[in-house]
Parts: sequence; C-alpha cells; structure tokens
Amino acid sequence: MRVLIAMMKHETNTFSPVPTDLTRFKNWAYYTGTDVLDQFGDTNTPTGAYIDHARKRGCEMVTPLATEAMPSGPVQRDVYEDMVETILAPIEAEPFDLALLDLHGAMVAEHEPDGEGCLLSRIRAIQPDLPIAVTLDLHCNLTQRMIDNCTMMIGFKTYPHVDMYEVGDQISKVMFRTLEGEVSPVMVWGNRPILAQTLCMGTADIPMSGLQDMTRKLEREGILAATFFGGFPMADIRDAGVSAVVVGDGNDAQARSACNRLLDAAWDDRTRFIYTGRPLDLAVSEAREHTEGPTLLLDHADNVGSGGTADVMEVIREVHNQNLENVAVGVVWDPVAVRMMQETGLGNRVSIELGGKTDMPSIGRLGEPWYVEGRVISLNDGRWTVEGPMYTGVEVSTGPTAVLDTGRMRIVVVSFHHEPWDTGIFSNNGIDPIQCRYLLLKSRIHYRAGFQPLARATICCDGHGVTTSRNDQLHYEALRRPIYPLDNNVHS
Repeated sequence: MRVLIAMMKHETNTFSPVPTDLTRFKNWAYYTGTDVLDQFGDTNTPTGAYIDHARKRGCEMVTPLATEAMPSGPVQRDVYEDMVETILAPIEAEPFDLALLDLHGAMVAEHEPDGEGCLLSRIRAIQPDLPIAVTLDLHCNLTQRMIDNCTMMIGFKTYPHVDMYEVGDQISKVMFRTLEGEVSPVMVWGNRPILAQTLCMGTADIPMSGLQDMTRKLEREGILAATFFGGFPMADIRDAGVSAVVVGDGNDAQARSACNRLLDAAWDDRTRFIYTGRPLDLAVSEAREHTEGPTLLLDHADNVGSGGTADVMEVIREVHNQNLENVAVGVVWDPVAVRMMQETGLGNRVSIELGGKTDMPSIGRLGEPWYVEGRVISLNDGRWTVEGPMYTGVEVSTGPTAVLDTGRMRIVVVSFHHEPWDTGIFSNNGIDPIQCRYLLLKSRIHYRAGFQPLARATICCDGHGVTTSRNDQLHYEALRRPIYPLDNNVHS
C-alpha cells in the first residue's frame, strides 16, 4: 500500500506583527523525504503515530514534507504555495492508496484564509477518490471546505496537547478499518457563534473538561471519532470560533445527534469561555503572599504559542518594580540582546535595552524596551530535546540563547520565538526551576505540560500584547457576526 504522510502546521494570529516566512518554519521544523522519518519517528506527534501504523503494515511511505512554525502573522504567499506544491508533487506523479495528514486547522495565508481547506481541496482535485485522514489542533477553526475534502478527521482532546500521538493513532486505526471494510465512516459537523477565549480552554477546567468527557463517552458508545474544537480567536476569519465534528459508523442521524449534543452543551456553558482579568499591579502584589515556590506568573497576553512577540516587558518590569526575589523568566525574544551578551562574554556585566523591539499596530502599541543591567551567566546554542509530556522526543531550538542575571531575576533571552511548555527551557540554560520562588512564563495553558506539577500557585498577569485575553480590544473585520461575547442578543 502506497501511503502519503505529510505535516503542515501553523496557528496564524492575524493580529500579530511577527512575519511568517520560510525561515520561521525552518527555525522550528522543516524536513523533507526520509528526514521526516528520522525526526518524527518515535515522537509524541500525529506524524509519529502515522509512521508507526504504516511501518507495522509494511506500507510504502512517501513523506514529502513535515513542517511547523511557531504561531505568528499570516503565512507569506510564496511560502504557503511552496509548501502546498511540495505535498502535491508526489500525488501528481503517481496515485496513492491513502493520505495521512498532520495539520493544525488555523492556518491563514496572505491570500488564503483557510489554509488547510485549500490544501485538502487541491489534493482532491488531483486524486478525487483518495482516502484522506486528518488530525487537527484543539484550536482549529473548522470550515466546510475542510470537511468536504477529507474522509475523516479528529482533533486533540487535551490542552496542553499531550495526546497528539493518541489521536493520530486513533484516526489511523479508523482509516485502516475503513479500507478493510470493517466500518463505514460518515462525518458531520457544526459550529456555534461563540468566540471562546483561549485562556479558558484548558481541558482540566470547566467547561472544556466536561465537553471532552462527552467526546470520550460518545466514542465509548460507538462513535468512531468525536471532537470538540475551542477554535482560535486570534484569527480574523469568518469561521473562527467553537465547532465540533463527529465521525460515525454508517449512521448519519446518530452522528448528527452526537455533534448537536456537544454544540448545545458548549452554548449552554458559553459564559465560562470568557476570561475576566484584573489590574496587573494587584496580581503581582498577590504573588508576594506566596512564600514557597515555585509560584507561576503567566504573562499570557504575550504568548508565543498564540502569536505573541515575546518582547513585551510590561509584566517583567512590574515584577521587578515590586521587588520579587528569585525569579526566572522564560522567555524574552531579543536576538540583538543575545548578540550583545555574547560579545560581553560569560560572567561579565552588561547594560542593555531588553525587549521592546516590536511594534504592535493591531493593538495600537509601540515596542517599549526595558533598560536593565545584569551579569551574563549562560550562553549556548539553544538546542535541546523535549523530555516532558508535550512534543516528547522532539528536538527544539531557541537559537543562540543567553541568560541575564539582574540580581533578583534571571531572564532567558532567545533568538527564536519559543513558548515555555517544558522545563528544559530553564534546565538547559543552567536554571533549576524547582529552586525558584517565581517562574514568570510567557504562556497561556501549554505551560501546564511541564510546569504544573511543580507549581505551588498560579497567577494570571494581565499585561498587553497581541495575544490579549480581551478579544473586545481587537478589531475584527472578517469574523461572522453576531457572535458571543462581542455582540448582544446572539442566538445559537
């Protein structure tokens, strides 16, 4: 059996000023041919699961591309087209028996608001009868075009996304059972007018915990795959928001009923999808009450994992001004500062303008650097392998990396954008996170994968940034309206 396995992933924040060029993909993951097998075999990813299934069945695997970039602005047109053409090329050359695709569901290109739907429709145009299985992120903004151009799909049930291999394994089994004539998949979907806040999508929390329990219960009752998507609200496209997709076994009415149950439950609990914040100084002041660490301070409005610039210094400056001691910061993006620290040398003192290199016109903010003095205590190439439960076994790179010690605060400064979801971001830079009183993380929910087990307390710190948890501060133009909570009198 000839099987196409490909990965093309990006969560696009249309409000982010960070450009998504080819370099951004190559900084995170860009592999072709047999390198895909070497890099993603034995990893906790959907692609890892696809490889295992194909190997077990003795399939001929063709792996044209496996690429992912950290979230940022719209993917440049030429980069998107090159990635799509790379995936299409082997299909144009010779037909396949099956395609297994590891996608995200919230990719927006400069010229195409539905990156995944476009890719799938172009595959279908070449080989209309090709069976296609797709895995998608929990933050997928699902569209009719995605549904129309694949055979079956499934999304992550966990946030942090620790079940990536699991869902790839599940949909692979369903696909091979389909090819062997054991099941007859039917797929239905729907959405509700809710623009849920990402900070309220943690699957250990209400309402997502209950919704994901429902998907698992439906699967135990005979549904082949049930998925509830929280959606990605930082994408100004028509279909942003919550949705659900259900793959049933030959019974369309059963699948439709299951899908509607998920969506109705989400609508009934919609108020819990909205985050309510408080003044930053009060949040940091509360942190002082926690005498044992680590206490986690979340700078969630500047989260790289949702397209943040990672160089907004507002929360870091407030923590410094309130004299919190023994703080480790992960991370600040500032390649200029890294170069200065490299030139200064290990163990030497340096005065720099840290962060604030990026303007954010979508929220009307200019970059504001922080003038700080400290000692360079670590320099390295930023390469390490994830050992925690999310992206386990994947090698990541923060590019040339340095640590600045201000006396009360140790700041990891990176050249490539990175969200701190794994403790390796500290331990590989000479910092033991367990020994810190405070860990200041530019993260929303993914931090839970590596850091939740260490935390004595967690405090959300409402700074500014293009991943703000106040969606009413953003100017939407393409989004379907009316939608909750931006509009009044919204009906399901």
